Amino acid sequence: MEYQGQALLQLRLGIILSLLAGITYCKHAPALSSELFGSNKYLTEAYFQKHDTLNDRIFQDCISSELSHVFCEKQNFMPKLSVIVLQLLGDGSHRRLSSPFKIANQPEVTSKLPSLCEAVIIARLPSGVFADPFELQHLTERGVFSGASAFGDTDLELPTVRANRSVVEVHVDLSPNLLSGKKDDWEVNIELPLHARYAPLGKHGYTKVEFGYPDLFLHCIADGNRLNQSCIFPLTDGVLTSDSTSIDWEVPSGIVEHTKIVSVLTFIAAVVGALSIFMACIFYSEISVYDGSKQS
Repeated sequence: MEYQGQALLQLRLGIILSLLAGITYCKHAPALSSELFGSNKYLTEAYFQKHDTLNDRIFQDCISSELSHVFCEKQNFMPKLSVIVLQLLGDGSHRRLSSPFKIANQPEVTSKLPSLCEAVIIARLPSGVFADPFELQHLTERGVFSGASAFGDTDLELPTVRANRSVVEVHVDLSPNLLSGKKDDWEVNIELPLHARYAPLGKHGYTKVEFGYPDLFLHCIADGNRLNQSCIFPLTDGVLTSDSTSIDWEVPSGIVEHTKIVSVLTFIAAVVGALSIFMACIFYSEISVYDGSKQS
């Protein structure tokens, strides 16, 4: 009995030590987003904690201010954005914004790549388009993204005239599997599912929505795995200008000239429907009274 008691005590001590070791590891395990962006998991969170609506100039200033202390200066490798192409895939009001891009090192740099990197894509969506937060969460759970969230006006039921713009931030881990034929190049293709809101009336039966290029950042832990060596590279800073090619999405909408015709037809249909219900009620009452008197 004494031997069994000692064995049980040792087993309990072993379980407690294992739990303490696991807790310690979780506290000190490197986390790219949490340690770089402070208490926020996403860069965009800092902006919408202070502002309710999206203003492009203020947004850029806010992001630059938040990252001013972690911009990479002289590191053992200098990545750059070499290719980025925007495409709209699919038809109708539910489409995908495809953003294939390549992150390449400068040819003269042959040093070893960092062990831990992720791409951060921030897409400022135009008015009339939104991303479903639940759909982004589902893609993250499936491992398509390492993190994804929508900020701003994410009410899915609001029409364009009542909704504000929103921002989508996506994180993608850059594993060795994403390396291209060249040793130091990453090739990534982000397909962001988007949905069109109910557009206001127009002259041509559609409303044109214009997409600009997203903001791209490369977040790495350079020269080792210590947290204080984490930094971020602004890949699109100075690369893309306002003259860069953009793409358009023609969202279906009603035609202003048809408003009166539609209103008249809707009114007539409502009156006919109401009269039909009224006549049906009277006819049913007469039948019920007749059947009751016949049975008596």
